[in-house]
Amino acid sequence: MIDTNIFQNKTAVYYTLGCKLNFSETSTIGKILREAGVRTARKGEKADICVVNTCSVTEVADKKCRQAIHRLVKQHPDAFVVVTGCYAQLKPETVAKIEGVDVVLGAEQKKDLLQYLGNLQKNESGEAYASALKDIHSFAPSCSRGDRTRYFLKVQDGCDYYCSYCTIPFARGRSRNGTVASMVEQARQAAAEGGKEIVLTGVNIGDFGKSTGETFFDLVKALDEVEGIERYRISSIEPNLLTDEIIEFVSHSRSFMPHFHIPLQSGSDDVLKLMRRRYDTELFASKVQRVKEMMPDAFIGVDVIVGTRGETDEYFEQAYEFIKSLDVTQLHVFSYSERPGTQALKIDHVVTPEEKHRRSQRLLELSDEKTHAFYARHIGQTMPVLLERSKPGAPMHGFTANYIRIEVPHNDTLDNQVVSVRLGNFNEDGTALQGTLLL
Repeated sequence: MIDTNIFQNKTAVYYTLGCKLNFSETSTIGKILREAGVRTARKGEKADICVVNTCSVTEVADKKCRQAIHRLVKQHPDAFVVVTGCYAQLKPETVAKIEGVDVVLGAEQKKDLLQYLGNLQKNESGEAYASALKDIHSFAPSCSRGDRTRYFLKVQDGCDYYCSYCTIPFARGRSRNGTVASMVEQARQAAAEGGKEIVLTGVNIGDFGKSTGETFFDLVKALDEVEGIERYRISSIEPNLLTDEIIEFVSHSRSFMPHFHIPLQSGSDDVLKLMRRRYDTELFASKVQRVKEMMPDAFIGVDVIVGTRGETDEYFEQAYEFIKSLDVTQLHVFSYSERPGTQALKIDHVVTPEEKHRRSQRLLELSDEKTHAFYARHIGQTMPVLLERSKPGAPMHGFTANYIRIEVPHNDTLDNQVVSVRLGNFNEDGTALQGTLLL
């Protein structure tokens, strides 16, 4: 039993890098500390505890993690500094040597953060606690409210895919999950707190059920019946795990939105083989086509990596033309970053940084064209929009069911409300459509 008296009236700051799953887990860590008596530090206030939740998806991410730690140590010189997340799991000893760091917690340890805080006296040097990959087994539940209105429900962790460019399986361990029943209970709790929208998050959520003998489809059907939750969004699902039964169910679901995020990574079959992805372009195109047949107005986001080892000019052009042909809405473009210990390092052809940038810009321009065209098709329609909290005097923003960003005049009474909006033209910077409230 942990004596929480030491934590009463202590303050903490939190810094998160990386994916939605990290933000969800940081929120859960914050809840654990609040329940122990720790409050979040106010702006400008020196904190007693700093928690940094790191990412390691690229070399740039590692650098940002180090910069964030240095910055927080400088801002809160007497704080007890805890570093966790993917970078902490992959390089625990390296992180522990950063000046000011007290404790480094790996994937298996972060859920037990309280046990590693001691009496909050700073250590002479950082202490690292990280289990070997084979010993990462536990699933730490997390359902947290984001900065605005959405809740993020962690349904799965870890990955068994071992793509040639990726370190995530080494950072998060094998695929595992909670039960459908436990997910439903967390969704009910979010509804009781006033939540209306939940984003399902994880590392490879389509793989849900491996550790409980259930399936992602089982989860989707069960969550759809939770009263009070009006909207669910599937954050990202591998194309080979996006089954026709899931697509069909979403098309007539009460609460699952016509919004999919499907990682492609490359539109070249040869590059997909080098990446050790588990599908080809034909399968990917068939999934997009199936979604659009069932839900013509569905928003489809796509992840693409440019400049991977082995991506020749010819392969990139093949990829570009394939992506251009897809009826998708938005591209999330990433430049390939070499990660130690990955199989991709054995591939010969190396793309220069300048060429990576050029390819990235071409795809970002293509993405802008597709998103603009998708938004423009909906101008003049009336659609329900879930509005989000905004600063006083600033326009409010929200999203339609199919994830079109809408801007309306500020009205505090409409925070976290689903309202009917007529979609007008683009706002000044082209990032949203201006809406007219139909109250």
